[in-house]
Parts: sequence; structure tokens; C-alpha cells
Amino acid sequence: MAETVIIASEILWRDIRGEAQRAAAADPIFGKAVAGAILAHDDFTSALADLIGRRLGGTAAERERFTTFSRDAFRGQPNLVEAAGRDLRAIVLRDPAVAGLLPPLLHFKGYVALQAWRVSHWLWRHDQHDAALLLQNEASNVLQVSIHPAASLGSSVYLDHATGIVIGANVVVGDEATILQNVSIGRHGGLPMRSPRIGRGVFIGSGATILGDIDVGDFAKIGAGTVVTADVPAGCTAIGNPARLTNCPEPASAA
Repeated sequence: MAETVIIASEILWRDIRGEAQRAAAADPIFGKAVAGAILAHDDFTSALADLIGRRLGGTAAERERFTTFSRDAFRGQPNLVEAAGRDLRAIVLRDPAVAGLLPPLLHFKGYVALQAWRVSHWLWRHDQHDAALLLQNEASNVLQVSIHPAASLGSSVYLDHATGIVIGANVVVGDEATILQNVSIGRHGGLPMRSPRIGRGVFIGSGATILGDIDVGDFAKIGAGTVVTADVPAGCTAIGNPARLTNCPEPASAA
């Protein structure tokens, strides 16, 4: 398994470096930025840790701190790097406006915010709660994406546009989910204070709100501006406020 992860990371890094070399040759001015961000590094792990540090750190000391946090997490749990690679390839597969790996890696703040969360989650699970919350706070301030370190997200996740996204503690988001801007997912008032569980391949439209101890089934769709406070069965589409179900693969009760 570890060997497979290493091979996948090496293939991804080869593809990224190839794009970076072509971009640098085509535009010498942009090439300087590419050289520092990509070509100066030996592997994807090093480049990604440096990218998180650059994007979150306002000072040299802060950049070094966040880079070190990231390196420690990636070394401590190598499959975080594999998940980061899957997240990157997911953007290319799902966004028709993206033609390669380099643009989302360098310029998509949702991608950086997601990888910063992966680091903060690792810190949280290793009882470094202050460091984890510091990383969350900086990602929220700089990137306008706030994902609590105690949340749980799968791989191949795409935060599209990634402004105003809030994902609370203990929320679960499955593999291959797509989340657009201004989405809030978290606990609802009252007891028990449980958080939503989002299944695999779920699409959540802009401005949607998902609250409470509920399940959103695999491959469900949540429409823009929808407010969901009850279960959404797999494959259904939820629209409106309050949410109602449509396009279900089989009869389902109203959300």
C-alpha cells in the first residue's frame, strides 16, 4: 500500500513538473513564480507544504511555522499526500474550465484550504489542538474557508469557488463531494448536538445550509440556497427552504 502511494505521488509530481517547465518556457515572468513554487522542490510533499506556508503565513516566521506543521503531518501520515493528489485530479475532472494540474494547485484557494484542513485535522488527532485551531483560523481569515479540525472529509473533494464555506466540528463529508461557495454545514440548536453526515459524490450548491443530526445520501444533490434539516435519501435532489425532495430514484419522504 505504501509503495502504491509513493508511485502515485511520483506520477502526479512528474505531471506537475512537466506543466511547470512548459509554463516557465512559455512565459519567463510567470516562470520565476513557477520556479519558486514548483521547480525548486524535489517532490510533491515539499511543494505542497511550502504552498500552504506561503498562502497562510503573512510573515516569514508564520510561513515557516505553517510549512513545518504541514511537513510534519505529511511525514506522519503519507496518505494525506495521496488524498491531496486525488483532490487535485478531481478538480481537473470536474471543472471544464481547468486544463491542467498546475493552475488549481497554484491559484485555487479552495484547494489550499482543503489541504490546510488536512494538516489541521492531523494536528487535532495528535492532541495539538492549539496549533490545529491556529491553522483553521488563518485559513478562515486568508482564504475565507473555515473547516473545523474535528470535521472529517474524504478524498477527491472539490471546494469550487471556495468563498464563505463553513464546515463545523464532527461534520462528515464523503469522497468525491463537490461544495460550492457560501455553504454552511453544521450542528442545529437543541439536543443531541450532532452534525450532518454527507455521503459520497454529493453535490452541494451555492448558499445551501445543512444542519443537524441528519444524513445526506450518496450522490444526492442540494440545490442553491436550499435549507436542509432532515435526511436526504441517496440519489435525491433537495431544493427550497424548507427543503423538498425531487428526482428521487424511488419514493422518498419529504425533507
